[in-house]
Amino acid sequence: MSGSWKARWDCVEEILGSIRDALEELQELEYESRFRNGPAGSFKNLIFAADGEKPEMVLRDAVNNDVEFVRNAHTCLVFIDPLPPQGLTWRQMVAWWTKNYQDGADEKAAASGLYRRLYRSLDSVPEQLVMRTYCTRYAEEGGFDLPALIPQVYLHYDPYTRRSGKQSGALPRQRMDFLLLAPDRSRVVIEVDGVQHYGRPNPPDEKGRITHTAVPRLYAEMVAEDRRLRLAGYEVYRFGGWELSQSHAERLVEDFFTELLARHQKPAP
Repeated sequence: MSGSWKARWDCVEEILGSIRDALEELQELEYESRFRNGPAGSFKNLIFAADGEKPEMVLRDAVNNDVEFVRNAHTCLVFIDPLPPQGLTWRQMVAWWTKNYQDGADEKAAASGLYRRLYRSLDSVPEQLVMRTYCTRYAEEGGFDLPALIPQVYLHYDPYTRRSGKQSGALPRQRMDFLLLAPDRSRVVIEVDGVQHYGRPNPPDEKGRITHTAVPRLYAEMVAEDRRLRLAGYEVYRFGGWELSQSHAERLVEDFFTELLARHQKPAP
């Protein structure tokens, strides 16, 4: 570029650069306003993927929301990095894992280590199917920039319930099976329901088989908690364990995630 043209370009940039920056700021403000009806409060931490005995926690500093583990801290993972505007991607989770647990590993090796650690926290074959099916997307082009599927996320912790061995009713769901923090700032909860969500086991019959009896109270508690989460701004989706045991289960989960990710993309400017 000749000197005269460069001078003209610099002049245009000086005049229009501030206008461009202001328009970009307005665009971001508009984006913020479109999603201000999401969950109340700000992201502070994720406690997830307990493997083995469940952790016990106390709120050490209520002003700063400092959570301290008093037992079994080693069994779970805690993510406290700032949450980026585009949600929490698999790439960001892998970077966090590398920094804290697999220092010096390349991205592919760290991703493999993190996936294996998350997979160990799953409680059932249907949950494992959901995790495997979604995580195959990480291997596709651009897959590391998809939202991370985070298993066994603590939603709240009730030490009184834990101590008594009973369910208080006030906090019927301690953990979410899966959480996605999507690019449009939605918080998406995915639950996989086994028979324990709506029934109690009966004594084994003469052949050792165990049947279950439906318990309306369990179902009522489950849907009441769903209502509370939705009113708080979360999206909740449920799979039945039975449907995930069928021959078409993998395709069913694939189609679900395709539609879910399409719905929760950040809108184009």
